Amino acid sequence: METKTNKLTAQEFRDLWQSVWGEPPTEEQVDLALKNTTFTVSIYENDQPIAMARTIGDKGLCYYIKDVIVRPEYQQKGLGKKLITEIKQYINENGIKGTRVFVELAAMPDKMPFYEKQGFDTNEAQRLKMMYEIT
Repeated sequence: METKTNKLTAQEFRDLWQSVWGEPPTEEQVDLALKNTTFTVSIYENDQPIAMARTIGDKGLCYYIKDVIVRPEYQQKGLGKKLITEIKQYINENGIKGTRVFVELAAMPDKMPFYEKQGFDTNEAQRLKMMYEIT
């Protein structure tokens, strides 16, 4: 297995998305999202992407972890932990030494124990969402 940073293509992103969540966003949406992503990490086996995660954020005060995806047949093998470790390393190397930053993500209830093992905890905030139609 090989880990790559900031190399994920829109098609690879879409393929991984579809392997877990079904119909992916359009290629145009993914291209734009990747251009505005702070950091991506992906894991490959035989040159095929099997896991990915990305962050968005301002690098000074906050990061938001998005789209943590591990193909179903590769889950429970430590790849998610590797993705989160790579993101933490990136944040540590690119943040202001001696300060703290807010690192946030949203997770489905069945994934909460995994993220808690990675150092995340819940708070009383409620996540609000909207799927906004761009016209």
